[in-house]
Amino acid sequence: MSTPLADPASAQFATNPPRELPTRRGTELVLLAFATFIVTIALVLVEANQEQELTSSIIWLGLSYLGVLTAAHLAVRRWAPYADPVILPCVALLNGLGLVMIHRIDLALAERAIQQGKEYTPDVTKQVLFTAISLVLFVVVLIVISDHRTLTRYGYTCGLVGIVALALPAVLPSSLSEVNGAKVWIKLPFFSIQPGEFAKILLMIFFASFLVTKRDLFMVAGKKIVGVELPRARDLGPILIAAAACLGVLVFEKDLGTSLLFFGVTLVMLYVATERVIWVVLGVGFFAAGAIIAYNLFTHVQQRVRNWIDPLATYDDPGGGYQVAQGLFGLGTGGVGGTGLGAGRPDMVPEAKTDFITTAIGEELGFVGLAAMLMLYLILAMRGMRSALAVRDTFGKLLGGGLAFTIVMQIFVVVGGVTNLIPNTGITAPFLSRGGSSLLANYILVALLLRISDAARRPATRPKPQQPQAPIAEAHTVLVQRPPANGEGSAS
Repeated sequence: MSTPLADPASAQFATNPPRELPTRRGTELVLLAFATFIVTIALVLVEANQEQELTSSIIWLGLSYLGVLTAAHLAVRRWAPYADPVILPCVALLNGLGLVMIHRIDLALAERAIQQGKEYTPDVTKQVLFTAISLVLFVVVLIVISDHRTLTRYGYTCGLVGIVALALPAVLPSSLSEVNGAKVWIKLPFFSIQPGEFAKILLMIFFASFLVTKRDLFMVAGKKIVGVELPRARDLGPILIAAAACLGVLVFEKDLGTSLLFFGVTLVMLYVATERVIWVVLGVGFFAAGAIIAYNLFTHVQQRVRNWIDPLATYDDPGGGYQVAQGLFGLGTGGVGGTGLGAGRPDMVPEAKTDFITTAIGEELGFVGLAAMLMLYLILAMRGMRSALAVRDTFGKLLGGGLAFTIVMQIFVVVGGVTNLIPNTGITAPFLSRGGSSLLANYILVALLLRISDAARRPATRPKPQQPQAPIAEAHTVLVQRPPANGEGSAS
């Protein structure tokens, strides 16, 4: 008769051994190859419609793009084997479509420069270089952060660094920080960087670790008014600080999009931690009050609102609705099916490579193409949310949910601004727009999402089997005699 196992967990594994989950890395590689094929075909269509000579450079560009992404895939296979297989291909396709549109606008601007007798330097080369650097940083994050829970040790440090990075452009002179009216840059002789892109990730790490340790404070209800349990007054500190910080960004840096993004992410993480809608209601109320105060005090906020209400009325004004109106004209020209890649005029819209790149996609790919692009963002965010729900620790749930919601919130602010749903904010579309800071920060975000999804999908380790022990009643008794003193006598 066999002796029963002493450990219940070991007994469970003995009778119902854990099922080996597939890593799905092969699926990820196939999806990456499919994304590269789409990007290569898009480049061919752009070249053909622009009446350029089709050369083998397009094939080499597609193969090099596939090679870079394959290196990223191998890194995921090595250091995050159980990560979600859909996240990286979605990012690769969005990044590739952004490269295609930047190249397409480069061709139009280069032709205009030739007609004017000027020289033009294309931006797509820099964007490809930033993509390679971003993927290197992506791999470094996967290697260094082997467990996302280690980030909780540096929560307050990340919060301090994030606040400094967010506020630094506001205190610098305009010559070192201002671009197109917004003070969100740090301009150095050899390169420029937008620290707010990295601050959003650092602040999310801080909020996630803070809410994990202080979650019980936000769960306590205060007075009940009209059937609604309000929070206690002393617990409103974090949300008031977040509102003040976002209002400071709006006032001193003249960046409506960043302030809206940060505050929205803070509210969502607070709601996920407490499951209390009252925090969202209070947060929206605070932000609305701050926006009304800012509108009455600052002229640049008033100008943005006037451009939103009627861009044609301010079409010819300095800083007026010319850009918004041109973007709407482009979307109207594209219609449902679009003009075709390389057959539109996206170069007629100012900043078409950055803030208004979605209008270029809407013009040449139409409503169908723009909707497909938004579906890619939705799938990316949903897979991130799914990983956040499946991970076992609270910190991972909050951080993963915040990272995934950031993607949705950012693309909502971008598309809402160019379609005149909300006032234009001036932030870039993740992975699509030209810009090294945005690309670097968003690839760090994706690396953290993959790390969390790897922890969520990784099967639980099997406990080590323990040697069965005999019952105490059946155990043998061993008598040990005391050794003789001073070496005298002998043991019997």
